[in-house]
Amino acid sequence: MIIGVPKEIKDQEFRVGMTPAGARELTKAGHQILIEAGAGVGSGFEDAQYKEAGADLIGDKALLFSRAEMIVKVKEPLPPEYPLFHSGQTLFTYLHLAADRRLTEALLERQVYAFAYETVEQPDGQLPILRPMSEVAGRLSVQIGAHYLERTYGGRGVLLGGIPGVPSGKVVIIGAGSVGSHAVQMAVGLGAQVTVFNLDRARLEALDAVYQGRVVTCAANPTLVEEAVIEADLVIGAVLLPGSRAPKVVNRKTVGRMKKGAVIVDVSVDQGGCIETIRPTTHSDPVYALDGVLHYAVPNMPGIVPHTSTFALTNASFPFIVQLAGAGSEQAVRSDPALAKGLNLARGRITYKGVAEAFEMPYQPGIGA
Repeated sequence: MIIGVPKEIKDQEFRVGMTPAGARELTKAGHQILIEAGAGVGSGFEDAQYKEAGADLIGDKALLFSRAEMIVKVKEPLPPEYPLFHSGQTLFTYLHLAADRRLTEALLERQVYAFAYETVEQPDGQLPILRPMSEVAGRLSVQIGAHYLERTYGGRGVLLGGIPGVPSGKVVIIGAGSVGSHAVQMAVGLGAQVTVFNLDRARLEALDAVYQGRVVTCAANPTLVEEAVIEADLVIGAVLLPGSRAPKVVNRKTVGRMKKGAVIVDVSVDQGGCIETIRPTTHSDPVYALDGVLHYAVPNMPGIVPHTSTFALTNASFPFIVQLAGAGSEQAVRSDPALAKGLNLARGRITYKGVAEAFEMPYQPGIGA
């Protein structure tokens, strides 16, 4: 198979979809790897390393797309890339289609097989490619929140860990999955007062067992969430419904009652966000103030730590890339239930229920005839 790895064009997205080591293994297996010149530089990989691995360097993005049978990316295609796809091509990347009707319609029109990293799901419910980036984002969310709590950035001027004689900051984390659990770890490590909400009691029990009372665990009761958010210095949104839009857990009225200079970091923004007042931002312009509360909502948070993130991502995605390259989209879906869950669109059809429901469009599961 001819596999194309383009350079990401999302604002300050420095990750790359394949490492030189991955290119070498696929080349050995008989595949042809096309790397857009400069694609790996932000993650610390020079063009020469890909060339030494047997990949072909392509200076023209349009040429790469036209030649490739499969495109391996990190983030969702942006409008300039939509026309570059061709019928029957396979796309493997983070997509988050349920929050992006324009992209969904564009890929339907181009008749591609669109596989979303975030919906590749093992039979036990694990999300193997989403998880490592969720771990990175969860840890970053606290680091970033602490940064914007500094007065020089418009925050309340609160040190999350406090000092002897001065109370530590209050962190509220909504969701106790991979993002939430890693946010808890970082917030506790900084010495903050941490409250975490989740619907699944088992997740709360697991956190309680680890932190032994150091973290307040609460069922996601709307009244309790509202009370905690109002008193928080930092609120982290970490709600996930795989492949579907995130539910709004915190409304505008509650945000309006938060402390002036408090910070919200909504990691679920790539699925629409779980805070009513949230809208996507960029690394170039990451925060905005609303009702005196700073909102941070960059969908590609892990892109700012690309060295760590690229290795974490490709460690998880590479085995599936090997399967898709070896068997082709249709056979890979038929033989691997995890990849079958990852297929969101297939030649003009929506094959993932959450995406169809988000836009009230026809849902046609399976690879088809």
